[in-house]
Amino acid sequence: MFSTIAAAGQQDHAAVKTVVSLFIQQQTADLGGKVVFNIEDLDAHMVLQACSKIEAFLPAGSQLIGRTSIGVRCLDAKSWHIFIPVQIRITRNLLISASALTHGQIIHSEDLAKLSIDTTQNTGMTNEKLAIGKVLRFNIAPGTLLHPGMLREPYSVKQSQSVRLTVQGDNFVLNSSGIALNDASEGDPVQIRTSSGRVVSGIASEEGAVRIYP
Repeated sequence: MFSTIAAAGQQDHAAVKTVVSLFIQQQTADLGGKVVFNIEDLDAHMVLQACSKIEAFLPAGSQLIGRTSIGVRCLDAKSWHIFIPVQIRITRNLLISASALTHGQIIHSEDLAKLSIDTTQNTGMTNEKLAIGKVLRFNIAPGTLLHPGMLREPYSVKQSQSVRLTVQGDNFVLNSSGIALNDASEGDPVQIRTSSGRVVSGIASEEGAVRIYP
């Protein structure tokens, strides 16, 4: 929220643009790149009553990148609101594959490179720590931009693997074993066939272990 005072009872358009500029800078500070934006001038014929408390906001359904609009509203008794078109571009150092990578491959630091891209889309990955140790879902060519959907956590339980079962209730813990019927990463659901032939559902935990909550 910002305070502005205008002369002759009219709101200064430059002050409104300053509010929008500060809002964009604050809201894009964590996007992980260099942000450049252009705010369109307000219509010179638009007359707004002077306002002591002006607030910028992001309209529902809008995003702070590309061609968008920023809302500005007056919070004192002279209530009004307007929408100002802006263009926001960001230069980001995005992760790409340093070479051809194959389905099921575990990502290491040497598999990654970075490419500086001027974009109007908030997509791609910038943090190597979020990719290293993950498993690739499909083959990709050299220089492919990495996205979170391309990667998964390593399987802690694999289909047909013998696993340890822990049945945990309010006042008891039972240990058993069974055979996994599907692959699962830690935290994912997995079905287990017990030694009696019964199929039960649980949650994959550490490697080779499944927790069941009755």
